[in-house]
Amino acid sequence: MRICMLAYSFYEADNRVIRYAETLAACGNCVDVISLRQPRQKSAETINQVNIFRIQERARDEKSAWAHLARTLAFFVKAMIWLTRRHWKNRYDFVHVHSMPDFLVFAAWFPRITGSALLLDIHDLLPEFHQAKFGARKGSWISRALLLEEWLCAHFAHHVIIANHLWFDVITQRSVPQARCTVLMNSPDRSLFSRVSHRRADDHNHKFVLLYPGSLNHHQGLDLAIQAIHELRHNLPHLELRICGSGPARESLRELARSLHLEGQVVFLEPRAIWEIPRLMQDADAGIVPKRGDSFGNEAFSTKVLEFMAMGVPVIVADTRVDRFYFNTSVVRFFLSGNAESLAESIKTLAEDPPLCKYLARNALDFVKRNDWDTNKHTYLALVDRLTQSESPALAASANTL
Repeated sequence: MRICMLAYSFYEADNRVIRYAETLAACGNCVDVISLRQPRQKSAETINQVNIFRIQERARDEKSAWAHLARTLAFFVKAMIWLTRRHWKNRYDFVHVHSMPDFLVFAAWFPRITGSALLLDIHDLLPEFHQAKFGARKGSWISRALLLEEWLCAHFAHHVIIANHLWFDVITQRSVPQARCTVLMNSPDRSLFSRVSHRRADDHNHKFVLLYPGSLNHHQGLDLAIQAIHELRHNLPHLELRICGSGPARESLRELARSLHLEGQVVFLEPRAIWEIPRLMQDADAGIVPKRGDSFGNEAFSTKVLEFMAMGVPVIVADTRVDRFYFNTSVVRFFLSGNAESLAESIKTLAEDPPLCKYLARNALDFVKRNDWDTNKHTYLALVDRLTQSESPALAASANTL
């Protein structure tokens, strides 16, 4: 089949898009991906049999919702023109659109009306995300507008994928029937994230290294992690927090670390491609996912937790509703969401208790083996097969292994 994926993200940093695209390409399909471009990146290239077309450059420096909207609208127009022209020349059988924003699904209107199967993949619920990022009130006109947009987009697509079971309950109550919605968690690709025997180069320095790799927004709670390091600076001077990523909160986090005189203990790394993240993880003693339990963060599942688990690295996790839903204290170390003192206590406990670290890592590895991409990809392939009514032997064979 000929398949197109559309995502307002950087392909090499979006593990979810990469997994879908490479899985479909491995089945013998022709897969094109329309995505964003970072400075000095090629506009088009092929990686692991996937054709990537980067149609717009983006810097993550939006100061307002309107600035973000302007850039996504520009991407929407470019993607619609590109997709329409490409489809006109050589028809796509299947189009997979990744949200956010949800309205990108309308860029595929021409393939949709000419018979292509259209799938909307909602990574994050936009109304809740907007409230968390830009401070919009629940029930405000813009929140109501985003709910209407979600409903329209979900009904325009043939089927909807949602990222976790809590959000499945939310979205099926307000925007899409259960029969047209499937839960697919953002699970790790074990070909990338797998436990390896490795001794850190700086083990002789007796550091205890914490790592956070991901986007830098207020709801991710990295300011709490920096405050926790500050609280522990005298009792545990060997602590080091490594923050790898980009986002609107990056400069304020750097300023916070400077104001607390933590330049030697809080290290900011430049963003890395997804295939470089496993090396960073294997050089860490513990992962940290300190997101706030607000309306968005409370139910947004972070795949970083499962990736750390797959690497055999113990994880400190905020006790948000979604994390309590999936995990327990035998696989992660919880702390009170939004509480820097509780986070500091959890960090201290792991730093001083190597047997506990090994216990958590061992149990977590068993957990992730039951929830990785090798387990979940068959659900996706079966869904694509059903939507396209494909006769592709490779796709059907993969789907039938479920």
